[in-house]
Amino acid sequence: MERVSVVGNSGSGKTTLAAAIAAALDAPHLELDAVFHQPGWTELPVEVFRATVADVVTGERWVVDGNYTAVQDLVWARADTVVWLDYSRLLVMRQIVGRTLRRLVTRQRLWNGNQEPWRNLLTTDPKRSIIAWAWTQHHTYRVRYGEAAAMHPELTFVRLRSPAEADTLVGSLRSAGTAPPG
Repeated sequence: MERVSVVGNSGSGKTTLAAAIAAALDAPHLELDAVFHQPGWTELPVEVFRATVADVVTGERWVVDGNYTAVQDLVWARADTVVWLDYSRLLVMRQIVGRTLRRLVTRQRLWNGNQEPWRNLLTTDPKRSIIAWAWTQHHTYRVRYGEAAAMHPELTFVRLRSPAEADTLVGSLRSAGTAPPG
């Protein structure tokens, strides 16, 4: 496990897990949201997004998290492992609602100075609310990555169904001696 793609529903904990895997592997970590969402929630042009990601995945070791189909071919062409967070809808919703509330109350700055918009609590439109997106896309991601595992035998798929399984994975990477505990 040297080049890892971490995927899963919005709010499942991809970035947290990817950072822990990267630390255990002593590898660079790239959060695709941090690249794609520019100041004012402006989207990075696809060609620039692809070029940025392509630069990272040419490396020998890395961990990339995110579900962007615009760059999945680049990431998976170089990845050796896909870690798929396939948590229950209830767990994902509990996590994303809690995260959204915390970010709103603390006015936490995200990538490129962006802040969580209040509409994430006030609308049911999945194109305008990460909470609604997570609810409506849960089944879509489950089908997408289930099919992808069968279609990509060159990749090792690690399907995690609970935070305890994620903790076990990170613990096994740390104990394998790839990096000091952290």
